[in-house]
Amino acid sequence: MDSPVPRTRAITSPTKNRPARPSSKAVALPSTHSAPTAKTAVEEPPRRPRGRPRKTAEELDDGNRRRKLMDGAAKLFRTQGFAATSTRDIAAAAGMHSGSPFYHFESKSALLYAVMSEGMTMATQSQQLALDALPAKATPREQLHTLIRHHFEILLGPRSSFIPVMLYEWRSLTPAQRKGIARIKDSYEATWMPVLDALAKQGALQAEPGVARLFIFGALNWAVQWFSPKKGKTLDALTDEALALFIRA
Repeated sequence: MDSPVPRTRAITSPTKNRPARPSSKAVALPSTHSAPTAKTAVEEPPRRPRGRPRKTAEELDDGNRRRKLMDGAAKLFRTQGFAATSTRDIAAAAGMHSGSPFYHFESKSALLYAVMSEGMTMATQSQQLALDALPAKATPREQLHTLIRHHFEILLGPRSSFIPVMLYEWRSLTPAQRKGIARIKDSYEATWMPVLDALAKQGALQAEPGVARLFIFGALNWAVQWFSPKKGKTLDALTDEALALFIRA
């Protein structure tokens, strides 16, 4: 007889002490090509536009009102005089309430100063633009012609009210205000000196440059008293005659 095969008894250890056996099944690793997960949207602050911020409608309206007050005041100061013009007159000319000027200007004197200073600043800027528009090889005579023509435009053009105000209401300014206007005025007139110096070197100027400048401005500024376009004289014709008066042909 065959010998019986000896039986072995399975020995099992307690499950709580037995380590987990690794699974024979393959573990799926995350794919590098898996669909992108949705990211949390982060709102970026709006970028600030470059340059000066645009004015609001209210700011534009305030600017227009200020301009209306200055234009109305300039015309009244010119026709009635500074002392005889009230803030009520100025407000009425601009179509505003009587207290409106004080929203933009602290006093009637401050309004007078603004009329003069902003008028002269505008004239200085436009004068430089007129010269910049000339060809690079423009002669001193052509430059003086441009300066005279531009000055007549400032004196007699649509925005000219500030000039007679500055000429005839100078004493109504405070000492500090006069210094401020004088600085702008000196800057405006200084642009003429290199041109006059060049003409003097050519022997074309009728007087010494510094004296010639005073005579020229004195003569041109007086045109506000007598010039009238109704008489048929144009500013171009007036410019030609003034140039012939100041320099030799």
